[in-house]
Amino acid sequence: MSAMNRKHALAVVAGLLAMMISTVAKPAEYQIAIANMKFGSPPATLHVGDVIVWHNDDIFRHTATARDGSFDIDLPAKSQGKMTIERAGPVKFYCRFHPTMTGELNAQP
Repeated sequence: MSAMNRKHALAVVAGLLAMMISTVAKPAEYQIAIANMKFGSPPATLHVGDVIVWHNDDIFRHTATARDGSFDIDLPAKSQGKMTIERAGPVKFYCRFHPTMTGELNAQP
């Protein structure tokens, strides 16, 4: 391979790598509020690595607890807690203190 062809090949590879790096999605941050004894709607689109900030705007203590045990966020009144989505798929959650409060997250890879 000539020096010119090598330079061209390296330039192509460098360009492809730059495009791949720039198209990788950065983690997003989403808010889920708890008010009036209800969880707010979870985001329609979630990906592994995204962050959820749970806001307890209620006067009661709540939790955001996964039925499969993958997370358990304690949320005293007027507080917030963060978590990072660690795996793809659906995860049902509820409040340990108020089991009729439920929701579901569904993360994509």
